[in-house]
Amino acid sequence: MHRRRRTAITVSAALLVAAPLLAGCGNEAHPGAAAVVGGERIDVSTVQAKVKDVRTAQQSSPQSAQLIKESGQLSRAKLYDLIVEQVVERAAKDAGVRVSRKEIQDGRAALVQQSGGEEQLAAMYLQQRGVAPDQVDDVVRRDLLVSKLAASLGAGNTPEGQQKLNDAFSAAAAELDIDVNPRFGVWDDKKLELGDYKAPWIAQVTKAQEPVETGA
Repeated sequence: MHRRRRTAITVSAALLVAAPLLAGCGNEAHPGAAAVVGGERIDVSTVQAKVKDVRTAQQSSPQSAQLIKESGQLSRAKLYDLIVEQVVERAAKDAGVRVSRKEIQDGRAALVQQSGGEEQLAAMYLQQRGVAPDQVDDVVRRDLLVSKLAASLGAGNTPEGQQKLNDAFSAAAAELDIDVNPRFGVWDDKKLELGDYKAPWIAQVTKAQEPVETGA
């Protein structure tokens, strides 16, 4: 899970998309929605709340200026995460894969130990993945689902394995009929991209398959 690069959020010269504009310019069929996934809305207000949590955490960090500068696509990144959570859930459900609360607790405990403490873990997730402290458990759960799904598919850390996992997510995304507010971009089921935004969440997680417990 540890990554040596600076952040999971793509560095962009573009300014953070103005959230108030998004609220007024949604898909006419779903006003106020940032996206509709599997028939369920992801409201703009939900995206805004996620962004606010991250910005608040960033402003409290000694590296606040750098973190904010390097997360120019934060609104899109948070919507991407919300969409991906549902894609992963559907792919895992289709494969009969699940993660228990205990596995999440154990997974987080292992990460805390590896990173040197809760504060260090929170700082790592904020810096490397643009994740606020209260969002860490959700990301741990998603990463465990991805890792267990990869294991169930026999998708190792090879180009062929990555393609097999990618195919499973693409199929799940197609089932969910994802419709995104144009202000955030256009979702691509095959590439698993939102406009020009794509976080490398598959390859990075599958590399950490080995420590994952597969018990109930």
